[in-house]
Amino acid sequence: MNYETSLNANTSDTSISNGIEQETGTKRSWMIAGALILLLIIAAGTAYAVIKGQGDIAKTAADDKKDAGQAVTVISPGSATVVRAINATGTLAARRDVPVGVVGEGGQVVRVYADAGDWVKQGQILVSIDRSVQSQEAASLQAQIGVARADLQLAENELQRALKLVDRGFISKADVDRRMATRDSARARVNVAISQLGAAKARNARLDIRAPVGGYILARNVETGQTVGGGSGTLFRIAQNGEMELQALLGESDLAAMAVGEQAAVTPVGGTQEFSGRIWQIAPIINEQNRQGIARIALPFNNSLRPGGFANVVIKAGAITAPILPESTIQNDRDGAYVYIIGKDNKAVRRPVKLGDVTASGIAITEGLNGTERVVLRAAGFLQPGEVVVPKLMKN
Repeated sequence: MNYETSLNANTSDTSISNGIEQETGTKRSWMIAGALILLLIIAAGTAYAVIKGQGDIAKTAADDKKDAGQAVTVISPGSATVVRAINATGTLAARRDVPVGVVGEGGQVVRVYADAGDWVKQGQILVSIDRSVQSQEAASLQAQIGVARADLQLAENELQRALKLVDRGFISKADVDRRMATRDSARARVNVAISQLGAAKARNARLDIRAPVGGYILARNVETGQTVGGGSGTLFRIAQNGEMELQALLGESDLAAMAVGEQAAVTPVGGTQEFSGRIWQIAPIINEQNRQGIARIALPFNNSLRPGGFANVVIKAGAITAPILPESTIQNDRDGAYVYIIGKDNKAVRRPVKLGDVTASGIAITEGLNGTERVVLRAAGFLQPGEVVVPKLMKN
C-alpha cells in the first residue's frame, strides 16, 4: 500500500508541473502576437503620415504653380522685307507669231529656200513659184506699151502738121480739135498699158513668197512641186526677231498684285536651266470658265524655249514689310487664323491675323501684328483668353 501511495503522489506532481508549463507557453505566444500587431499598427500610421505629408506638399506646389501661371515661350518677331513670289505655270510661245501664206494667185512650187529652225531677214525669198505663163503675159503687155507709144507719136505728128496748116486756111479748126483728141487718147492708152504691165509685174513678184518680218522660222508646211494658192493656209510660221514669251495662267487676285515690268524666273518643264524675263503685258480680261487671266512674260531667244511647251514661273510681285512668324505660332479655327500674344499683365490675348506668303524664315503676317508684340511660340492651342502665364522670351 505504501508503494501505491507513493506512486500516486509522484504522478499528481508531474501533472501539475505540465499544466503550469503549458499555461506559461500560451501566455508568451499571445504576448509575442500582440507585440507584432502593435508594431504593424505603428508602421502603418507612420506610412500614412508620410504619404499624407507628401500629398500636401505636392498639392501646395500645384496650387502655387496654378496661382503663378504656366510658363510659355514667346518671341518678338520684329519686321522684315518680304518679296512676294507668285508661282504659276504656262505655255511657251513666240511673242509675235507671224503666219506666212500665199499672197498672190499661187501656182506650182519651184523651190523652197528656208526650213524650220532657220533665221531669215525681212523680204527674204522663202518660196519660188513657177511663173512661165505670167512672164509671157508680162512680155505681151510690154509690147502693147510699144504699140501705144507708136500710136501716140503718130497722133502727135498729125496734130503738129494740122496746127501749121490751120493758119493758112487749108484745114479747119474742127479738124485740129479732132487730131488733138486723137493724140490725147493715144497718150491715155500708153498710160493704161504701162499700168497693166506694172500690175502684172507686181502679181509676178507676189509669186515669190517672202518673209514679211525678220526672225526665226518655227514651222514649214510647204514642199517643192506642191501646188499652192489662197486656200493653202499657213506655209511658214516666224517668231518675229526670235523673241519668245511665257503665257502664264494666274488667278484674279494674283493678277491684281502684279504690274508690267516685274521680273520673273522661267524654267521649262523637264529642264533645269532658268531664264530671266519680265512681264510685258497683263491680260485685260478674265476667262469666265476658269476665272484666270494671262500674264505674258517676255524672254530672250534660246533653243531650250520651244513654243508649245510648258514651263514653271516664279514672279516677284513687289515687296512688303511685315512680321514673319514660325508656323508653330499660328492657330486656325472657323473664324480664321490667329495667334496668342502676351500683354503687359502677362495675360494671354487672342489676336486675329491675315497670312501672307510663306518664306524660308516663316509665314509673313500682313495684318494683325506690328512686330513688337510678344507672341506665344508653341502650345498656344492650350491657352485660354485672359489666362495668366509666365512668359519666357526666346532670343532670335
